[in-house]
Amino acid sequence: MRSAKRYLVVVLALGLAWAPAAYGQSAKKDGKEVPKPVIAVFSLGAPVLEAPIGDDLLFGSAGGVPLTDLVARMKKARDDKNVKAVVLLMEGVGFSLAQAEELRQVLDQIRTSGKEIHTHLDALSTRGYALASGASKISMVPTGMVMVMGFYGESPYLRGLLDKIGVKPDFMTCGEYKSAAEMFMRTGPSPEAERMQNWMLDSLYSSYVDLVARGRGVKPEKVRAWIDGGLYTADKAKEAGIIDKVQHRREFVAELKAKYGADVPLDLRYGKKKRGEMDLSSPLGLFKFWADLLEGGKRKASTKDAVAIVYVEGPIMTGKADASPFGVFQGAYSTTLRKALDKAADDKTVKAVVLRVNSPGGSAAASEIILDATKRLKAQKPFVVSMGAVAGSGGYYVACGADTIFADATTITASIGVVSGKLATTEMWNKIGVTWSANQRGASAGMLGSDKVFTDSERKRMREFMDDVYGVFKGHVVAIRGKRLKKPIDELAGGRVFTGKQALELGLVDKLGTLDDAIGHVAKQAKLKDYDVRVIPEPKSFIELLFEDFSDGEREDNRIGMRIGMTPGRPSSLLDLALPHLKGLERDRLEAVTAALRRLDLLQQERAVMIMPEILIGN
Repeated sequence: MRSAKRYLVVVLALGLAWAPAAYGQSAKKDGKEVPKPVIAVFSLGAPVLEAPIGDDLLFGSAGGVPLTDLVARMKKARDDKNVKAVVLLMEGVGFSLAQAEELRQVLDQIRTSGKEIHTHLDALSTRGYALASGASKISMVPTGMVMVMGFYGESPYLRGLLDKIGVKPDFMTCGEYKSAAEMFMRTGPSPEAERMQNWMLDSLYSSYVDLVARGRGVKPEKVRAWIDGGLYTADKAKEAGIIDKVQHRREFVAELKAKYGADVPLDLRYGKKKRGEMDLSSPLGLFKFWADLLEGGKRKASTKDAVAIVYVEGPIMTGKADASPFGVFQGAYSTTLRKALDKAADDKTVKAVVLRVNSPGGSAAASEIILDATKRLKAQKPFVVSMGAVAGSGGYYVACGADTIFADATTITASIGVVSGKLATTEMWNKIGVTWSANQRGASAGMLGSDKVFTDSERKRMREFMDDVYGVFKGHVVAIRGKRLKKPIDELAGGRVFTGKQALELGLVDKLGTLDDAIGHVAKQAKLKDYDVRVIPEPKSFIELLFEDFSDGEREDNRIGMRIGMTPGRPSSLLDLALPHLKGLERDRLEAVTAALRRLDLLQQERAVMIMPEILIGN
C-alpha cells in the first residue's frame, strides 16, 4: 500500500506540471477541420519494443516504442494523402536486426507509394544502416562517424571465473551442438559451437548485404566493399556512395522546406495518440484532468472482429507475471500465457491469433504448458506464429505447434536440445572458512545438492531424464512439421542454431515475413476484411496498475529480485556477488556476462531447461 501512495503523489505532481502538447496542423473550412499537408517525422531515440506497454493520458507509452505501433504509424503515413514526405531520425540504435527488417518492409512500401524518405544522422552503425539504407536520401552531420563494418560475434566463457572462486560446474546437454552450457564448462568453444557460430554469421551477413544492396540500389559486391573499407568520416562515406549528403540538421530542415514548402510543418508526433491537456485557467482544471486520467484507465470491450496477438517475450518461466506501474519485467510466464491463449480461444470476437515469439527459451515445463495451450487454440480458430529477433530452444518449442511459422531472415531460431546441471560450491565455501555438515535419507536425496558434482549413477539418472525431455521436444517437431522437414530430425536438432533464412531452407519455418505479414495471412485464413488488431492480455495503463496495487497491497513476490535473476526470498545470487567486479567492464560484454549468470540462476530453479547459447553480435 505504501508504494501505491507514492505512485499517487507522483501522478499528482506530474499532473500539476502537465502542459498542452502540439499536434498535427489543420485549418477550418465551412466550420469543419481540413487537414493540411505535413511531413511525417519518425524519431527512433527510444528502444523499439516487441510487446506493447500500457498507454495512458499521463505517461503515454513510456520507456520505448512498440514495434506494432511504429509500423501502424508508418503505414498511416504511407496511405495519408496529406503526408508529402517522411523523415526518419535515428538517435542511437535501439532495435534488433530482425526489427530493422520489419521496419524496412514498411519503408519500401512508402517509397513504392511515391513518397520520399529522408533521414539525417549524427552517427551510423552497421545495424543502423540496415534501416537507414531504406531511405530515399541519407544525410549526415559533418565529421559524423560511419561504422558500417560488418558483424563481430563473441560469446563469454566463465569457466576461469568459476575456477577462481572455487565453483565446479557440472552440466550436461542433449545434442553435440547444444552449446548453452559451454560458457560454464569450457574456456572456449567446442569445434561444433565454433562451426555453428560461423554458419549463423555467414547467413546474417548475407541477409544484411542483400538488404542494404536493395535499399541503395547497388550490387552486393559494392556493399561488401563498403563493409571491408571499415571506418569512414561523413565526407568519405559520401564519396563512397554510402550516404548522399553531408549537412547540419538546420540545413537538412531548410532543404525539406525548400522542396515541400515553407508552410508544410514537420509533424514530430505523426500518428501518435493525443494526450490529455489541463486547463490551468480554472481552479477545477486539475480535477477535470484527474477525472479524464481515471476515465482513461477504463476500457470498453470491443465487439468488432479482431486478430489477437499474444506475445512470448523474454525467458520462458513457470508461474505468473507480475507488473509494476513503471514497467513489466520481461519474461514469458506459463500461467499468464496459458490464460491469454485460452482467453483468445474463448473470445468470440477474436477470429484468429498470432503468437509473436521473441525468446531464447527457458523452462521445459513452462514451454510444454504454452505449447499445449496453442494446440487447444489451433483446434478452434486460425493460428500462426511470428518470430522476432530470437525464437530458439524453448522459444521454438512453443512455436512449433503452428501450421504456419513466419520468421525474419535474420531471426535466430531452432536450438532443439536440453541443458541440465548444477554448480558444486564446497571449495568456494572452504576458501572463506565456511564448512557444511549434511545428512540424507534416500539414495538420491542429495542428487541436486551443491556440495559435489554428480556421481556416475546420479549422472546416469539425470541423463535419462534429459533424454526423455529431449525426445518429447523432437517428437513434437516431427509430429507437427512432418514432411516439411528437409532432413531427419537428428540432423536438425542436437542444439543446432539457424537463422530464419536457413530454417526456411530446412523446413523448420514456413515463410520469411514480418509480424504484419503474419497478421495479414491469418486474417485471410479467417476471411476477415475489416478487423481490429488486439493484444491479449491487453497492456495495463499506469492508472490500472496503480489501483490494482491499491487493491492487492504489497506483492508477495519480490519482482525486483526477479529483474536480475534472483529467486524470490533468497538474499542474493551469484550475479549479485559478481556485479561489483564487472561494472568497470565495457557495457556490451557486461550485458553478455550478466545474461550468462542469469542462466545459472535459471538452471538452479529449473533443472532441465531449453535455452540457447549466449552469442554477442556487435556493430
